[in-house]
Amino acid sequence: MKQITFYLDFISPFAYLAFEELPRALMGLSYSVHYKPVFLGGLLKHNAVLGPAEVPPKREWIYRHVQWLARQQGVALDFPALHPFNPLGLLRLAIATGHDGLPNRYVCETLFKHVWQGGADAADPARLQALTEALAPARAPADDSVKVQLKQHSDDAIAARVFGVPSFEVDGRVFWGLDALPMLRAYLEGDSWFTSAAWDGVNAIPSAIPLRG
Repeated sequence: MKQITFYLDFISPFAYLAFEELPRALMGLSYSVHYKPVFLGGLLKHNAVLGPAEVPPKREWIYRHVQWLARQQGVALDFPALHPFNPLGLLRLAIATGHDGLPNRYVCETLFKHVWQGGADAADPARLQALTEALAPARAPADDSVKVQLKQHSDDAIAARVFGVPSFEVDGRVFWGLDALPMLRAYLEGDSWFTSAAWDGVNAIPSAIPLRG
């Protein structure tokens, strides 16, 4: 059985759609999933790139595109009242639900729906307090141990060369994005392409401009 680490941030509509699509995309395969919340803003800062919603024309396209994708998937999606927003409260709540810092699928589903269904303010303190009471986390989300685990999750993601969400890591290979799910399935099915030069050979392609990292 393969273990997949699913790096996610509840701020991302693509992470929400990938979360909903994952069971269908991998139906019939043997695997387990560790859901690992990370702060997308930290990953973007580390790689010195703007967030998708910080580029106005890109923001407009993404917001249209994810609504169309949700319609195609048959997934309910309503943009929160404000987006982007500060997701740290939700990330810390997710991590606080377990001592290992890895929320289960029910917790992740609850948090994604909190953000992406109903159109309310995802970071509203009263809503966040009600959500905390409903999930009854094992630790206080503001506990230092929770903050440390969130930082560690992000450090783990960076070490694994994760640069955005949703990302799926298995056997040291990272698959990024909702549209990578068919590729992830092919890998889990043993497609020989992944052991060819096509996977690692990209590292040897010269660049005419300086690259970071």
